Amino acid sequence: MTIEQIIVLAIVQGITEFLPISSSGHLILVPNIMHWPDQGHFTDVMVHLGTLLAILIYFWRDVLRLIVGALELFKGKITDDGKLAIYIVLATIPAIAFGLFLKKFGFEDLERNVAVVAWNTILYGILMLIADMVGPQERSMSNMTLSSALIIGVAQALALIPGTSRSGVTITAGRFLGFTRPEAARFSFLLGIPAMAGAGVLTIGDAIADGETITMDAFYAAILTFFAGLAAIAFLMALIRRMSLLPFVIYRMALGGFLLVLVYS
Repeated sequence: MTIEQIIVLAIVQGITEFLPISSSGHLILVPNIMHWPDQGHFTDVMVHLGTLLAILIYFWRDVLRLIVGALELFKGKITDDGKLAIYIVLATIPAIAFGLFLKKFGFEDLERNVAVVAWNTILYGILMLIADMVGPQERSMSNMTLSSALIIGVAQALALIPGTSRSGVTITAGRFLGFTRPEAARFSFLLGIPAMAGAGVLTIGDAIADGETITMDAFYAAILTFFAGLAAIAFLMALIRRMSLLPFVIYRMALGGFLLVLVYS
């Protein structure tokens, strides 16, 4: 990869993975415009690790509490943090099951279907707008229940269909359930930790199967992705404390429309 491709790939992945604007839409759009070759599975692994590290660093206090809560469970002590850790594990199961379903029945190449990405970018943008308009802002993560966590987990599973946006659809589900914007985003990011870790492991398997070699380019991309992701999380959390999700909805409409132009022109 050229240095320009490394920088752009890392920034796009780091930002769009966390902002609710569809990372798959951008990862289709940018190479299409720049005429770049595919970066390979190993680079995908490294940028995923970069985004995962960004979550762990930004939410380190929450992560530490979840780890302590999980350890307390093994001692027979059930705490609120322990319950939340259980909820996150159980809410990850729908994504695992749906991922296995897509793989078994040969739907792994959906990300190459620009029309699917475009229409989902628009559809889930509309759902995000509705959720943010009608969802009351009265619940926090301390009010999380198993049923609410599972609903958000099912929403996360839908993000395996390109154009949906993992952060976007989980925040949307949280808003429909009455969680405040910051708390919906916070749970979305914590829920993403096992999902991103699992995706990284699977992608490593793909890279090994394809016989890809380890390159320094991938490590550079991971480092840049980490910083871009950290900035994106901080930006999103600061923005949604002050305003609605409307700017992201408008952006999704514009992106989806542009992709549709690419498809049908």
